[in-house]
Amino acid sequence: MTTTDSAQRQAGAGTPETFLIRTSTGSAGRPEQSFWQKLAGAFAMFRNGKSIAGLAILGFFVLVAIFADVLAPYSPTEVDNSARLQPPSAAHWLGTTHIGEDVLSQVIHGTRGVIVVGFLAAIIATLIAITVGVIAGYLSGWKSEALSALTNVFLVIPGLPLIIIVAAMFEEPPLVLIAAVLGITGWAWGARVLRAQTMSLRNRDFIQAARANGEPLRRIITVEMLPNLMALIAASFVGTVTAAILGLTTLSYIGVIPVTTYNWGTILNWASAQGAFGQNQWWWYMPPGLCIAAIGVALSLINFGIDEYVNPRLRSAGERARAMKKKGLDVNDAVTAVRTETVRPELKNAGNA
Repeated sequence: MTTTDSAQRQAGAGTPETFLIRTSTGSAGRPEQSFWQKLAGAFAMFRNGKSIAGLAILGFFVLVAIFADVLAPYSPTEVDNSARLQPPSAAHWLGTTHIGEDVLSQVIHGTRGVIVVGFLAAIIATLIAITVGVIAGYLSGWKSEALSALTNVFLVIPGLPLIIIVAAMFEEPPLVLIAAVLGITGWAWGARVLRAQTMSLRNRDFIQAARANGEPLRRIITVEMLPNLMALIAASFVGTVTAAILGLTTLSYIGVIPVTTYNWGTILNWASAQGAFGQNQWWWYMPPGLCIAAIGVALSLINFGIDEYVNPRLRSAGERARAMKKKGLDVNDAVTAVRTETVRPELKNAGNA
């Protein structure tokens, strides 16, 4: 060691250098995932059979709503005076109404209103739920309590009476307004669930590490928290779509929404007003009723798939059931696992002796 090196070492002994080293591996030694990888992993809940079946049915209705003008054989208001209250035929696959309107065309065009209101209301409600729920769960003190109190207020606001009051103020209330009211009154339950889960996540190691590194609040919420909340957000979105569709069809059936706005509830309203239920004109009221049931089944299957992904017990039970079916076993049969071991000859002889 030279004299210069020794002097430099002694001069720097009192002021040790500090280095900030950022590694690219997680706490378990695995490479840290990017935001897009975390987001792709968060959508793994849609890879099971129930979710895929539900998404396929829902996708069918979405395509019908998009291409309604192309798929509908007639205009929903076109009248055929020579075919009034006719059962299904080659010219009118789902029959006609009391004035000769094609039921199939009305059902196809009515799909658009149902899908638009359902998804628009769900988007509005989900955005509000994420904003209020995640911020209320991450913050503490009076800010969190104020947002929680706001959520409790919206929990007790009845949605349908409010929509009736709002619709009474307009001669023909637009579907966007109805979707907005449904969304504004339907976010509270999702916000409560997200708040509870965010309160659990904010004390996790990766959140504390991001906070210690000086990450801004916006990045902590969007990059670190939201991918871990995607299952709950998706479940809240699906539930809001279901509630919005049922709310729209109910309001249309009771006559709150004008009959000129075509959706499945409007078709049922016309059928009920003209006595189709009592006269057994099934081709008029059964198709929209079956469509409501089908989209309800689709959304329920998606929700069941999300529950199976989130709940470890349901996920393990589903995996066990699928494994048994592959082996040709009945899921309902009781199976006892038996482990066989090979006994060495010397041990067997010793036991006989």
